[in-house]
Amino acid sequence: MKKTLIFSLLTLIFVASCRNKEISKTTMEIQAPKADKIEKHLEKHGDVRLDNYYWLNERDNEEVIDYLERENDYYDRMTEHTKDFQKSLFEEMKSRIKKDDESVPYRFNGYYYITKYEKGKDYPIYTRKRDSLEAEEELLFDVNEMAEGHSYYNLSGLSVSPDNTKISFGVDTVSRRKYTIYIKDLLTGTILDETIPLTTGGSTWANDNSTLFYAQKDEQTLRSSKIFRHRLGTSSLSDELIFAEEDETFGTFVFKTKSKKFLVIGSYSTLTSEYRILNADTPFEDFKIFQPRVRGLEYSISHYNDSFYVLTNMDGASNFKLMKTSDDTTSMDNWEEMIAHKEDVLLEDIDIFKDYYVISERSNGLNRIKVVKWDGADSYYLPFDNETYTAFVSVNPEFDSKVLRYVYNSLITPSSIIDFNMDTREQIILKETEVLGTGFNKNNYESKRIWAAAADGTSIPVSMVYKKGIKMNGKTPLLLYAYGSYGSTVDPYFSTVRLSLLDRGFIFAIAHVRGSEYLGRSWYENGKLLKKKNTFTDFIDVSKYLIANKYTSSKHLYANGGSAGGLLMGVITNMAPEIYNGIVAEVPFVDVTTTMLDDSIPLTTGEYDEWGNPNEKEYYDYMTSYSPYDQVAIKDYPNLLVTTGLHDSQVQYWEPAKWVAKLRDMKTDTNLLLLHINMEAGHGGASGRFNALKKYARSYSFLLDLEGVNK
Repeated sequence: MKKTLIFSLLTLIFVASCRNKEISKTTMEIQAPKADKIEKHLEKHGDVRLDNYYWLNERDNEEVIDYLERENDYYDRMTEHTKDFQKSLFEEMKSRIKKDDESVPYRFNGYYYITKYEKGKDYPIYTRKRDSLEAEEELLFDVNEMAEGHSYYNLSGLSVSPDNTKISFGVDTVSRRKYTIYIKDLLTGTILDETIPLTTGGSTWANDNSTLFYAQKDEQTLRSSKIFRHRLGTSSLSDELIFAEEDETFGTFVFKTKSKKFLVIGSYSTLTSEYRILNADTPFEDFKIFQPRVRGLEYSISHYNDSFYVLTNMDGASNFKLMKTSDDTTSMDNWEEMIAHKEDVLLEDIDIFKDYYVISERSNGLNRIKVVKWDGADSYYLPFDNETYTAFVSVNPEFDSKVLRYVYNSLITPSSIIDFNMDTREQIILKETEVLGTGFNKNNYESKRIWAAAADGTSIPVSMVYKKGIKMNGKTPLLLYAYGSYGSTVDPYFSTVRLSLLDRGFIFAIAHVRGSEYLGRSWYENGKLLKKKNTFTDFIDVSKYLIANKYTSSKHLYANGGSAGGLLMGVITNMAPEIYNGIVAEVPFVDVTTTMLDDSIPLTTGEYDEWGNPNEKEYYDYMTSYSPYDQVAIKDYPNLLVTTGLHDSQVQYWEPAKWVAKLRDMKTDTNLLLLHINMEAGHGGASGRFNALKKYARSYSFLLDLEGVNK
């Protein structure tokens, strides 16, 4: 038996060695594209940075497009041997998804709304039924028909008028997040001639059924900066400007309270919020300020009866507390405490019903849902029994309901939509996501949460999942994922796509690094601005912990992150390249300093409270010290797959393109360095439920190929 094991191990080592030699040979035989160097000196605070690839930000330059296409051609040639495998992975992932599927209906204003998918079709079909699920089905939109002739199509922001006769919606056909709003007459089935361009896609009806409010974007920066009022039957050119957000670090939006009594205009930045309210029955009166903005004061509002309920961090309540105030005296000096601040519990949200309110909170990293009766007669938590789950309140548009709809899933349990009766505490699982095609059985997998020690003594939680029977002997491939910015928390969630890695022997792990709110608001505060490097060192320390405890080794450890998580990938690539065999950086934010100095780029000014304002030397020096593009050095790097989209408005394509060009010039190894550009998509990749799977097949084939797995 021992001889067999030794022989098997030697065989694996030999195969891996041959595979690495094959990659090196292929790398030398196929010439990688070289971007021209055109010196550009960028000076700030007396510091001069040399950027030889600055010219790549010229989107309309034919030479730029030619370079991007040569990178795509190089990617295709270097991965030619995996093309069949990519196709089979794609089909495997696709086979797990139910082709004819529909959502659990939700009731709103007398109608049940349903989203359906049909076999062989990429896009959803939206329908509704009046009063009863047995009623005749009414077609709202067949997005498959609407998307014909478009390489990208996204329909969003569906908003039905109070009298149920009209629906507004937004359409983006470029993936640039510039939506045009249209209005459909649901009585005749016709789409009205009036269109509203350059919006966020969402819109809100006043109670008169003929007045619509929406947020317009800045053409260049894409900041949602203005709120307009549109009157049905008129041109958008005559729409009235209701509110303009003059502070470039803020964005704005509009919505209606669940009580349907108030229209609300919100203004937000990373650290500060402000709201304006107006009775929805009188849309032509003036909005009044709820509570004027105070830097550092965050709050959100919900309405019930004659009161507003305010979730806020006022008076140092870093994990937030709940306040109450009359709807005619809304300034903060009138707020009365309802739920006190807790140092160890993050108060995340409140959902209001006629007889109950529901609190979403986070304790020790885990989601908790608390149901409370308005009269104080009863309160309780929904029970959850493990440490690798995600539970959250779902769509609950009906105010007068005793049923709470929520979603539950875990690393090994497919997502379930559950109706919970808050009176009887009985629950019905309305739908559990079906996993088709592979004979999936959740009992074949294990999940757990572990804690890794960071260099400064902080314990970093890690959620992981793997197939039962895997040996923790340091030879197991492991993919470590993280995001770690904006307080955005990646909870342990189920993925049918991920099964393609687990079933081939991978461990999948999520590092809950500082910069998220996994362990409360302080967890976020300690991973931003001048403490941002904690995010990066946490990830590296988790990686070292996994290696030291024999979950994997540097020859089999892989990392993945996108957008701000792609920044994380860029930093660890510079800081600790020797402990990763491969890294997948998706739409990575890697040219931090240059981007944050350019306030014409979408999102920049609103990001100062997250990364710092580099116009101030302290922040300039700090972000430059970790900015992946600025810190590329002459040394060995791991195998890298970098992805982007030409129309990306959140992380411009030139950031990853410049990064790859500089790495090609300076790296001293023969490892893979691949750049894939989707020339027809933006930040989120391709549209359609199946096309989106192709990016996973691309990434997974890259990782599996490095492990010598090709089927």
